[in-house]
Amino acid sequence: MSLTPQWLDELRARTTLSTLIGRTTKVQKAGREYKACCPFHNEKTPSFTINDEKGFYHCFGCGAHGDAIRWMTDQRGLPFMEAVKELAQAAGMEVPAADPRAAKRAEQAKGLHDVMAAAQGFFEEQLAGAEGAEARAYLQRRGMRDATRRTFGFGYSPDSRGKLKVALKEYGEPMLVEAGMLIAPDALEPEGSTTKKRDSYDRFRGRLMIPIRDARGRVIAFGGRILGAGEPKYLNSPDTPLFDKGRTLYNLDRASSASRATNRVIVVEGYMDVIALDQAGFSEAVAPLGTALTEHQIERLWKMVEVPILCFDGDSAGQKAAIRAATRALPLLRPGHSLAFATLPQGQDPDDLVKAQGPKAFEAVLTGAEPLVDRLWKHECAAAPLDTPEQRAALKQRLSAITEAIQHGDVRAHYAHTFRERYDALFFSRPAFTPQRRESGAGRSGGGWKKDKRGNWKAPLPPVGGEARAIGGTGTETMLLRAMLASLLQHPDQIAPHREQLSALRIADPLMGRLLGELVSLSFRKETVETQGLLTILGEGELYNMARGLLRADTLTFTPTRKDADTDRARRGLEEVIRVMAAGPEIEAALADATRRAMDDLSEETFAEQQRVQRLKTDHDRRLAELAQPEDIV
Repeated sequence: MSLTPQWLDELRARTTLSTLIGRTTKVQKAGREYKACCPFHNEKTPSFTINDEKGFYHCFGCGAHGDAIRWMTDQRGLPFMEAVKELAQAAGMEVPAADPRAAKRAEQAKGLHDVMAAAQGFFEEQLAGAEGAEARAYLQRRGMRDATRRTFGFGYSPDSRGKLKVALKEYGEPMLVEAGMLIAPDALEPEGSTTKKRDSYDRFRGRLMIPIRDARGRVIAFGGRILGAGEPKYLNSPDTPLFDKGRTLYNLDRASSASRATNRVIVVEGYMDVIALDQAGFSEAVAPLGTALTEHQIERLWKMVEVPILCFDGDSAGQKAAIRAATRALPLLRPGHSLAFATLPQGQDPDDLVKAQGPKAFEAVLTGAEPLVDRLWKHECAAAPLDTPEQRAALKQRLSAITEAIQHGDVRAHYAHTFRERYDALFFSRPAFTPQRRESGAGRSGGGWKKDKRGNWKAPLPPVGGEARAIGGTGTETMLLRAMLASLLQHPDQIAPHREQLSALRIADPLMGRLLGELVSLSFRKETVETQGLLTILGEGELYNMARGLLRADTLTFTPTRKDADTDRARRGLEEVIRVMAAGPEIEAALADATRRAMDDLSEETFAEQQRVQRLKTDHDRRLAELAQPEDIV
């Protein structure tokens, strides 16, 4: 298909922009132009102008600008070619076909669209007729208004094997079968079978019918809900040339434009949830169609907003669906694009909640949506007990599997950093008893345990001087600090991923502390700085001399200081060394505090706590010694 600039210019010339925009937005004549309240951002005073002569719109408030095609892609959410086709149809222009086969496929699709439109009309007539009484009563019990029924095109399929087949006989059985409206038993028989030929029959029988539309609003499939007893409760059309359930989202055509006003997309479990939310004022809701959310659907959601909100039921099935979607999204994550998770109260779906407590209650659920990283962390922590070292190691392994599934390097590094911080806070900074039990000791030590911003309990600072000791007080720590600095000089790209932890380290040696501070400061530069560049920036003073000495040192056994160590090994080694060194002073402070308490309160509980922290200290010292050995990289 070749769309020349001349052809596209003709399409724009034949499209009256104010009329096109006026279909969904209230416009007013203002001299030779038109004005409106901008549909791309909320405003009360019109700053959106439309110029038919020049063929463009412009908003002086948010900067939105474009022509007729841009309007269809940005405001309607259509792909470029879909936008062009719709505009061309309205303008009476033929879209150039790429080759005869493409033209044939387009003609075939047109025929199937005609079949689906006719089927939709048939189902709507049946709903309004005598046979649709039960379906109408069901809608009334569900609280569906007439306006909602018309908006979503509810219909009814009679409990008959052939009424639709007869009503649409002009299209022929083969096309009705291909559209998924008839079932052909013979198609299921093995080739060469001598079984007597059986007639095709209506796929949907005795069901409330809900049309499924594409991004252009054309019916491409149906969902049918049974009204009496029977299975399945919901039945969707099979995959057809028009319909791929793994790539389709219910209500996409209406939610695309609504999401531009709210900057939000809500993903719920089924189409009845979508319809109930729309009736409650949430028009930006969509749903998958009987399957778990797929990669294609996630990518489609990201074309609408960067962080869609998944709002599944609070029961076990709903939460399993949420985790499946989270896991499926991991390889696709990229900067700015993620998922958020809003959980409904146990036993309620969106319809139940808005009926019982109103739209404000549902809005509160959306406001409390969790980021993807929080949902994954909570899920893994609750997946199994965390009482033994083996169980804690299993948690660490599960978190590592999550980060390894993320393909984007920067996003993966941030997830690893976040999980590492939370893991350390959970097991290295958590008291076994509450702060209220510690009040008397806190007064003597100059400060008790406190919560950080995440709500984790942090160890108190030691009584002498009110600060944890600086790192580098032992020969092993000093050796590892020198090795760490040498590694950072050798692999400057590893400074930024560890910047937060490096900045928090207190180093006893003033010169090493200054060198580390300078390296962290340099990591904020936009351009990548190589090792030689770092040395040049450091100049000819004492920092330069120390850096050169660290790079020349042949006594360092820390593997990332070797020139042949790859970046991945350097990253893993640095993460472990920084984590272990940073934990040392904190564990020592916790041990001092626990020891004081054990002396003040000779109970079994305080003694057990002192022994627990002592074990942490022993494990930490052993790991510190292990890291100082050659080739020890985790």
